Amino acid sequence: MSRTRPEVAALRDRPSTDVLVIGGGINGTAIARDLALNGVDVTLVDRGDIASATSAASSRMVHGGLRYLENGEFRLVREGVEERNRLLANAPHHVRPLPTTIPLRTVFTGIAQAPLRFLTGREVGPPKARGALLVKAGLWLYDAYSHAGRGADGTSVPRHRFVGPRRTFQELPDLHPETIATATYFDAMVSRPERYALELADDAVETGRARVATYVSAVGHEDGQVVLRDEISGAELRTGAKVVVNACGPWTDLANGVLGGETAYMGGTKGSHIVVDSPDLLHACRGREIFFENSDGRIVLVYPMHGKVILGTTDIPADPREPARCTEEEVDYFLELAARVFPDVPVTKDQIVFRYAGIRPLPAADATEPGRISRDYRLEERALPGAEDVPVLSVVGGKWTTHRALGERVADDVLDRLGMERTATTVDLKVGGARGLPQLDDQADWIATYLAGVSPGRGEALLARYGTRAAGTVVAETCDITQFARLTTLPDYSIGEISWLATREHVVRLEDLVLRRTTLAFEGRLSIAVLRELADVVGDALGWSARRRREEVDSTVALMADAHGVDLSRKVDTSRGR
Repeated sequence: MSRTRPEVAALRDRPSTDVLVIGGGINGTAIARDLALNGVDVTLVDRGDIASATSAASSRMVHGGLRYLENGEFRLVREGVEERNRLLANAPHHVRPLPTTIPLRTVFTGIAQAPLRFLTGREVGPPKARGALLVKAGLWLYDAYSHAGRGADGTSVPRHRFVGPRRTFQELPDLHPETIATATYFDAMVSRPERYALELADDAVETGRARVATYVSAVGHEDGQVVLRDEISGAELRTGAKVVVNACGPWTDLANGVLGGETAYMGGTKGSHIVVDSPDLLHACRGREIFFENSDGRIVLVYPMHGKVILGTTDIPADPREPARCTEEEVDYFLELAARVFPDVPVTKDQIVFRYAGIRPLPAADATEPGRISRDYRLEERALPGAEDVPVLSVVGGKWTTHRALGERVADDVLDRLGMERTATTVDLKVGGARGLPQLDDQADWIATYLAGVSPGRGEALLARYGTRAAGTVVAETCDITQFARLTTLPDYSIGEISWLATREHVVRLEDLVLRRTTLAFEGRLSIAVLRELADVVGDALGWSARRRREEVDSTVALMADAHGVDLSRKVDTSRGR
């Protein structure tokens, strides 16, 4: 494990860059992509994998923020719906419209509180669920922003609709019987957020202006340079930059401390989710997200993804120095709330196949209600010690949906500092595998042309996973009969496909593959047998020793138990035949 990785060797061989971006989450990758497209020499590093922390722990929603209207954050809502519409147009292989239904049990609740909440910025009296009239007013305004912010190609989503009890129970018969009406509006969802962030990073690399090194931490500063450490080998190196961008999310203050400046910009909150394998709950959702407000003011999300159902989320003050974990108390809370939405659909702990938690990168605030803390973003500046002409720009705040706009705003600031002009825009630029993506009616012809050698069903699966990048996996898996062979434990994956992911997509650890390059962990498809087979394929591709393969399996088993509540040592292998 001590051999120098090529990406780390590249940093050592050329230890200077125009811009060093620290943090490979959704914001860091968006910043690096925008800069690289505009001719800036940019280096992106992350102490873990691409999108391995906060960006992987989202609710997987792409939305303008209906609730932010009540906070008076109209600019953020407008930007959010504009960016949602752009994502629907620019990344349709990962981002799709999501019908969202709000079950309502009252008509007038919250009307008296809403104006005071808007004027004071805080809850007035005990939290109460919003009634039909207040929700109707909010959705009317949300639609106005949504359609005003349609994309250049006309991309938007349908307007909301209200229906009464008869139509409600025709469409969603399993809802709580006290439901008097439902409001359905559209936002969007991202099915593979980690892969999306990876494609942003790869878009940057493909310009020839960007370098990406994962498992590389910023650990200090010396003589006006940033000291980096390879977390795999332990080796240290130094990098000089004209501008440093701190895009570490909730760890921004900790990173600034390492870089020689104590700051107190951040005040994140923890959001947890569980993923359940419940055919009854999946059926009850009828393909929709159910967006439910509990009596304590928390929002409950219940919606299908990859054949499972996500339940979330919480909003709890968190310390970024401590690992974010979904607790048993939070699990109990989710199960109780699922019963409030669908009382006759039992959801139990033994149906949980995955759980996850992350810390939102929220700015420090004195709001008494975490949900009232702004999701907007800003830049803060300080100088790197020993190099007063090198600014350290800290990204404070932000949310998944607005990453492109945030990346553009930061890039504009950096370009100005470098004395460069913007020459490219990401506004209408397709992301990764969305370039050349065929329409549904043209998919069969595209598969026959670009995925020749595989069956139509296999071609459809690859296209759904990777968009047009699927062509690369086919080249890998059809180069010889050994690569074409399917995995014994995962017959819907081939040896060639896994090898391609390992060698082409910055895979360093086995966990990168099962948690972020694929949805295997999310879908509850891991077992020790699966991990061992995957470790052998990845190990063959990356030159791992037998010891390294065992260590990767053991560390992934431990991670799944600690961070995701899955004890693989007790799990029977059920992956065959999928």
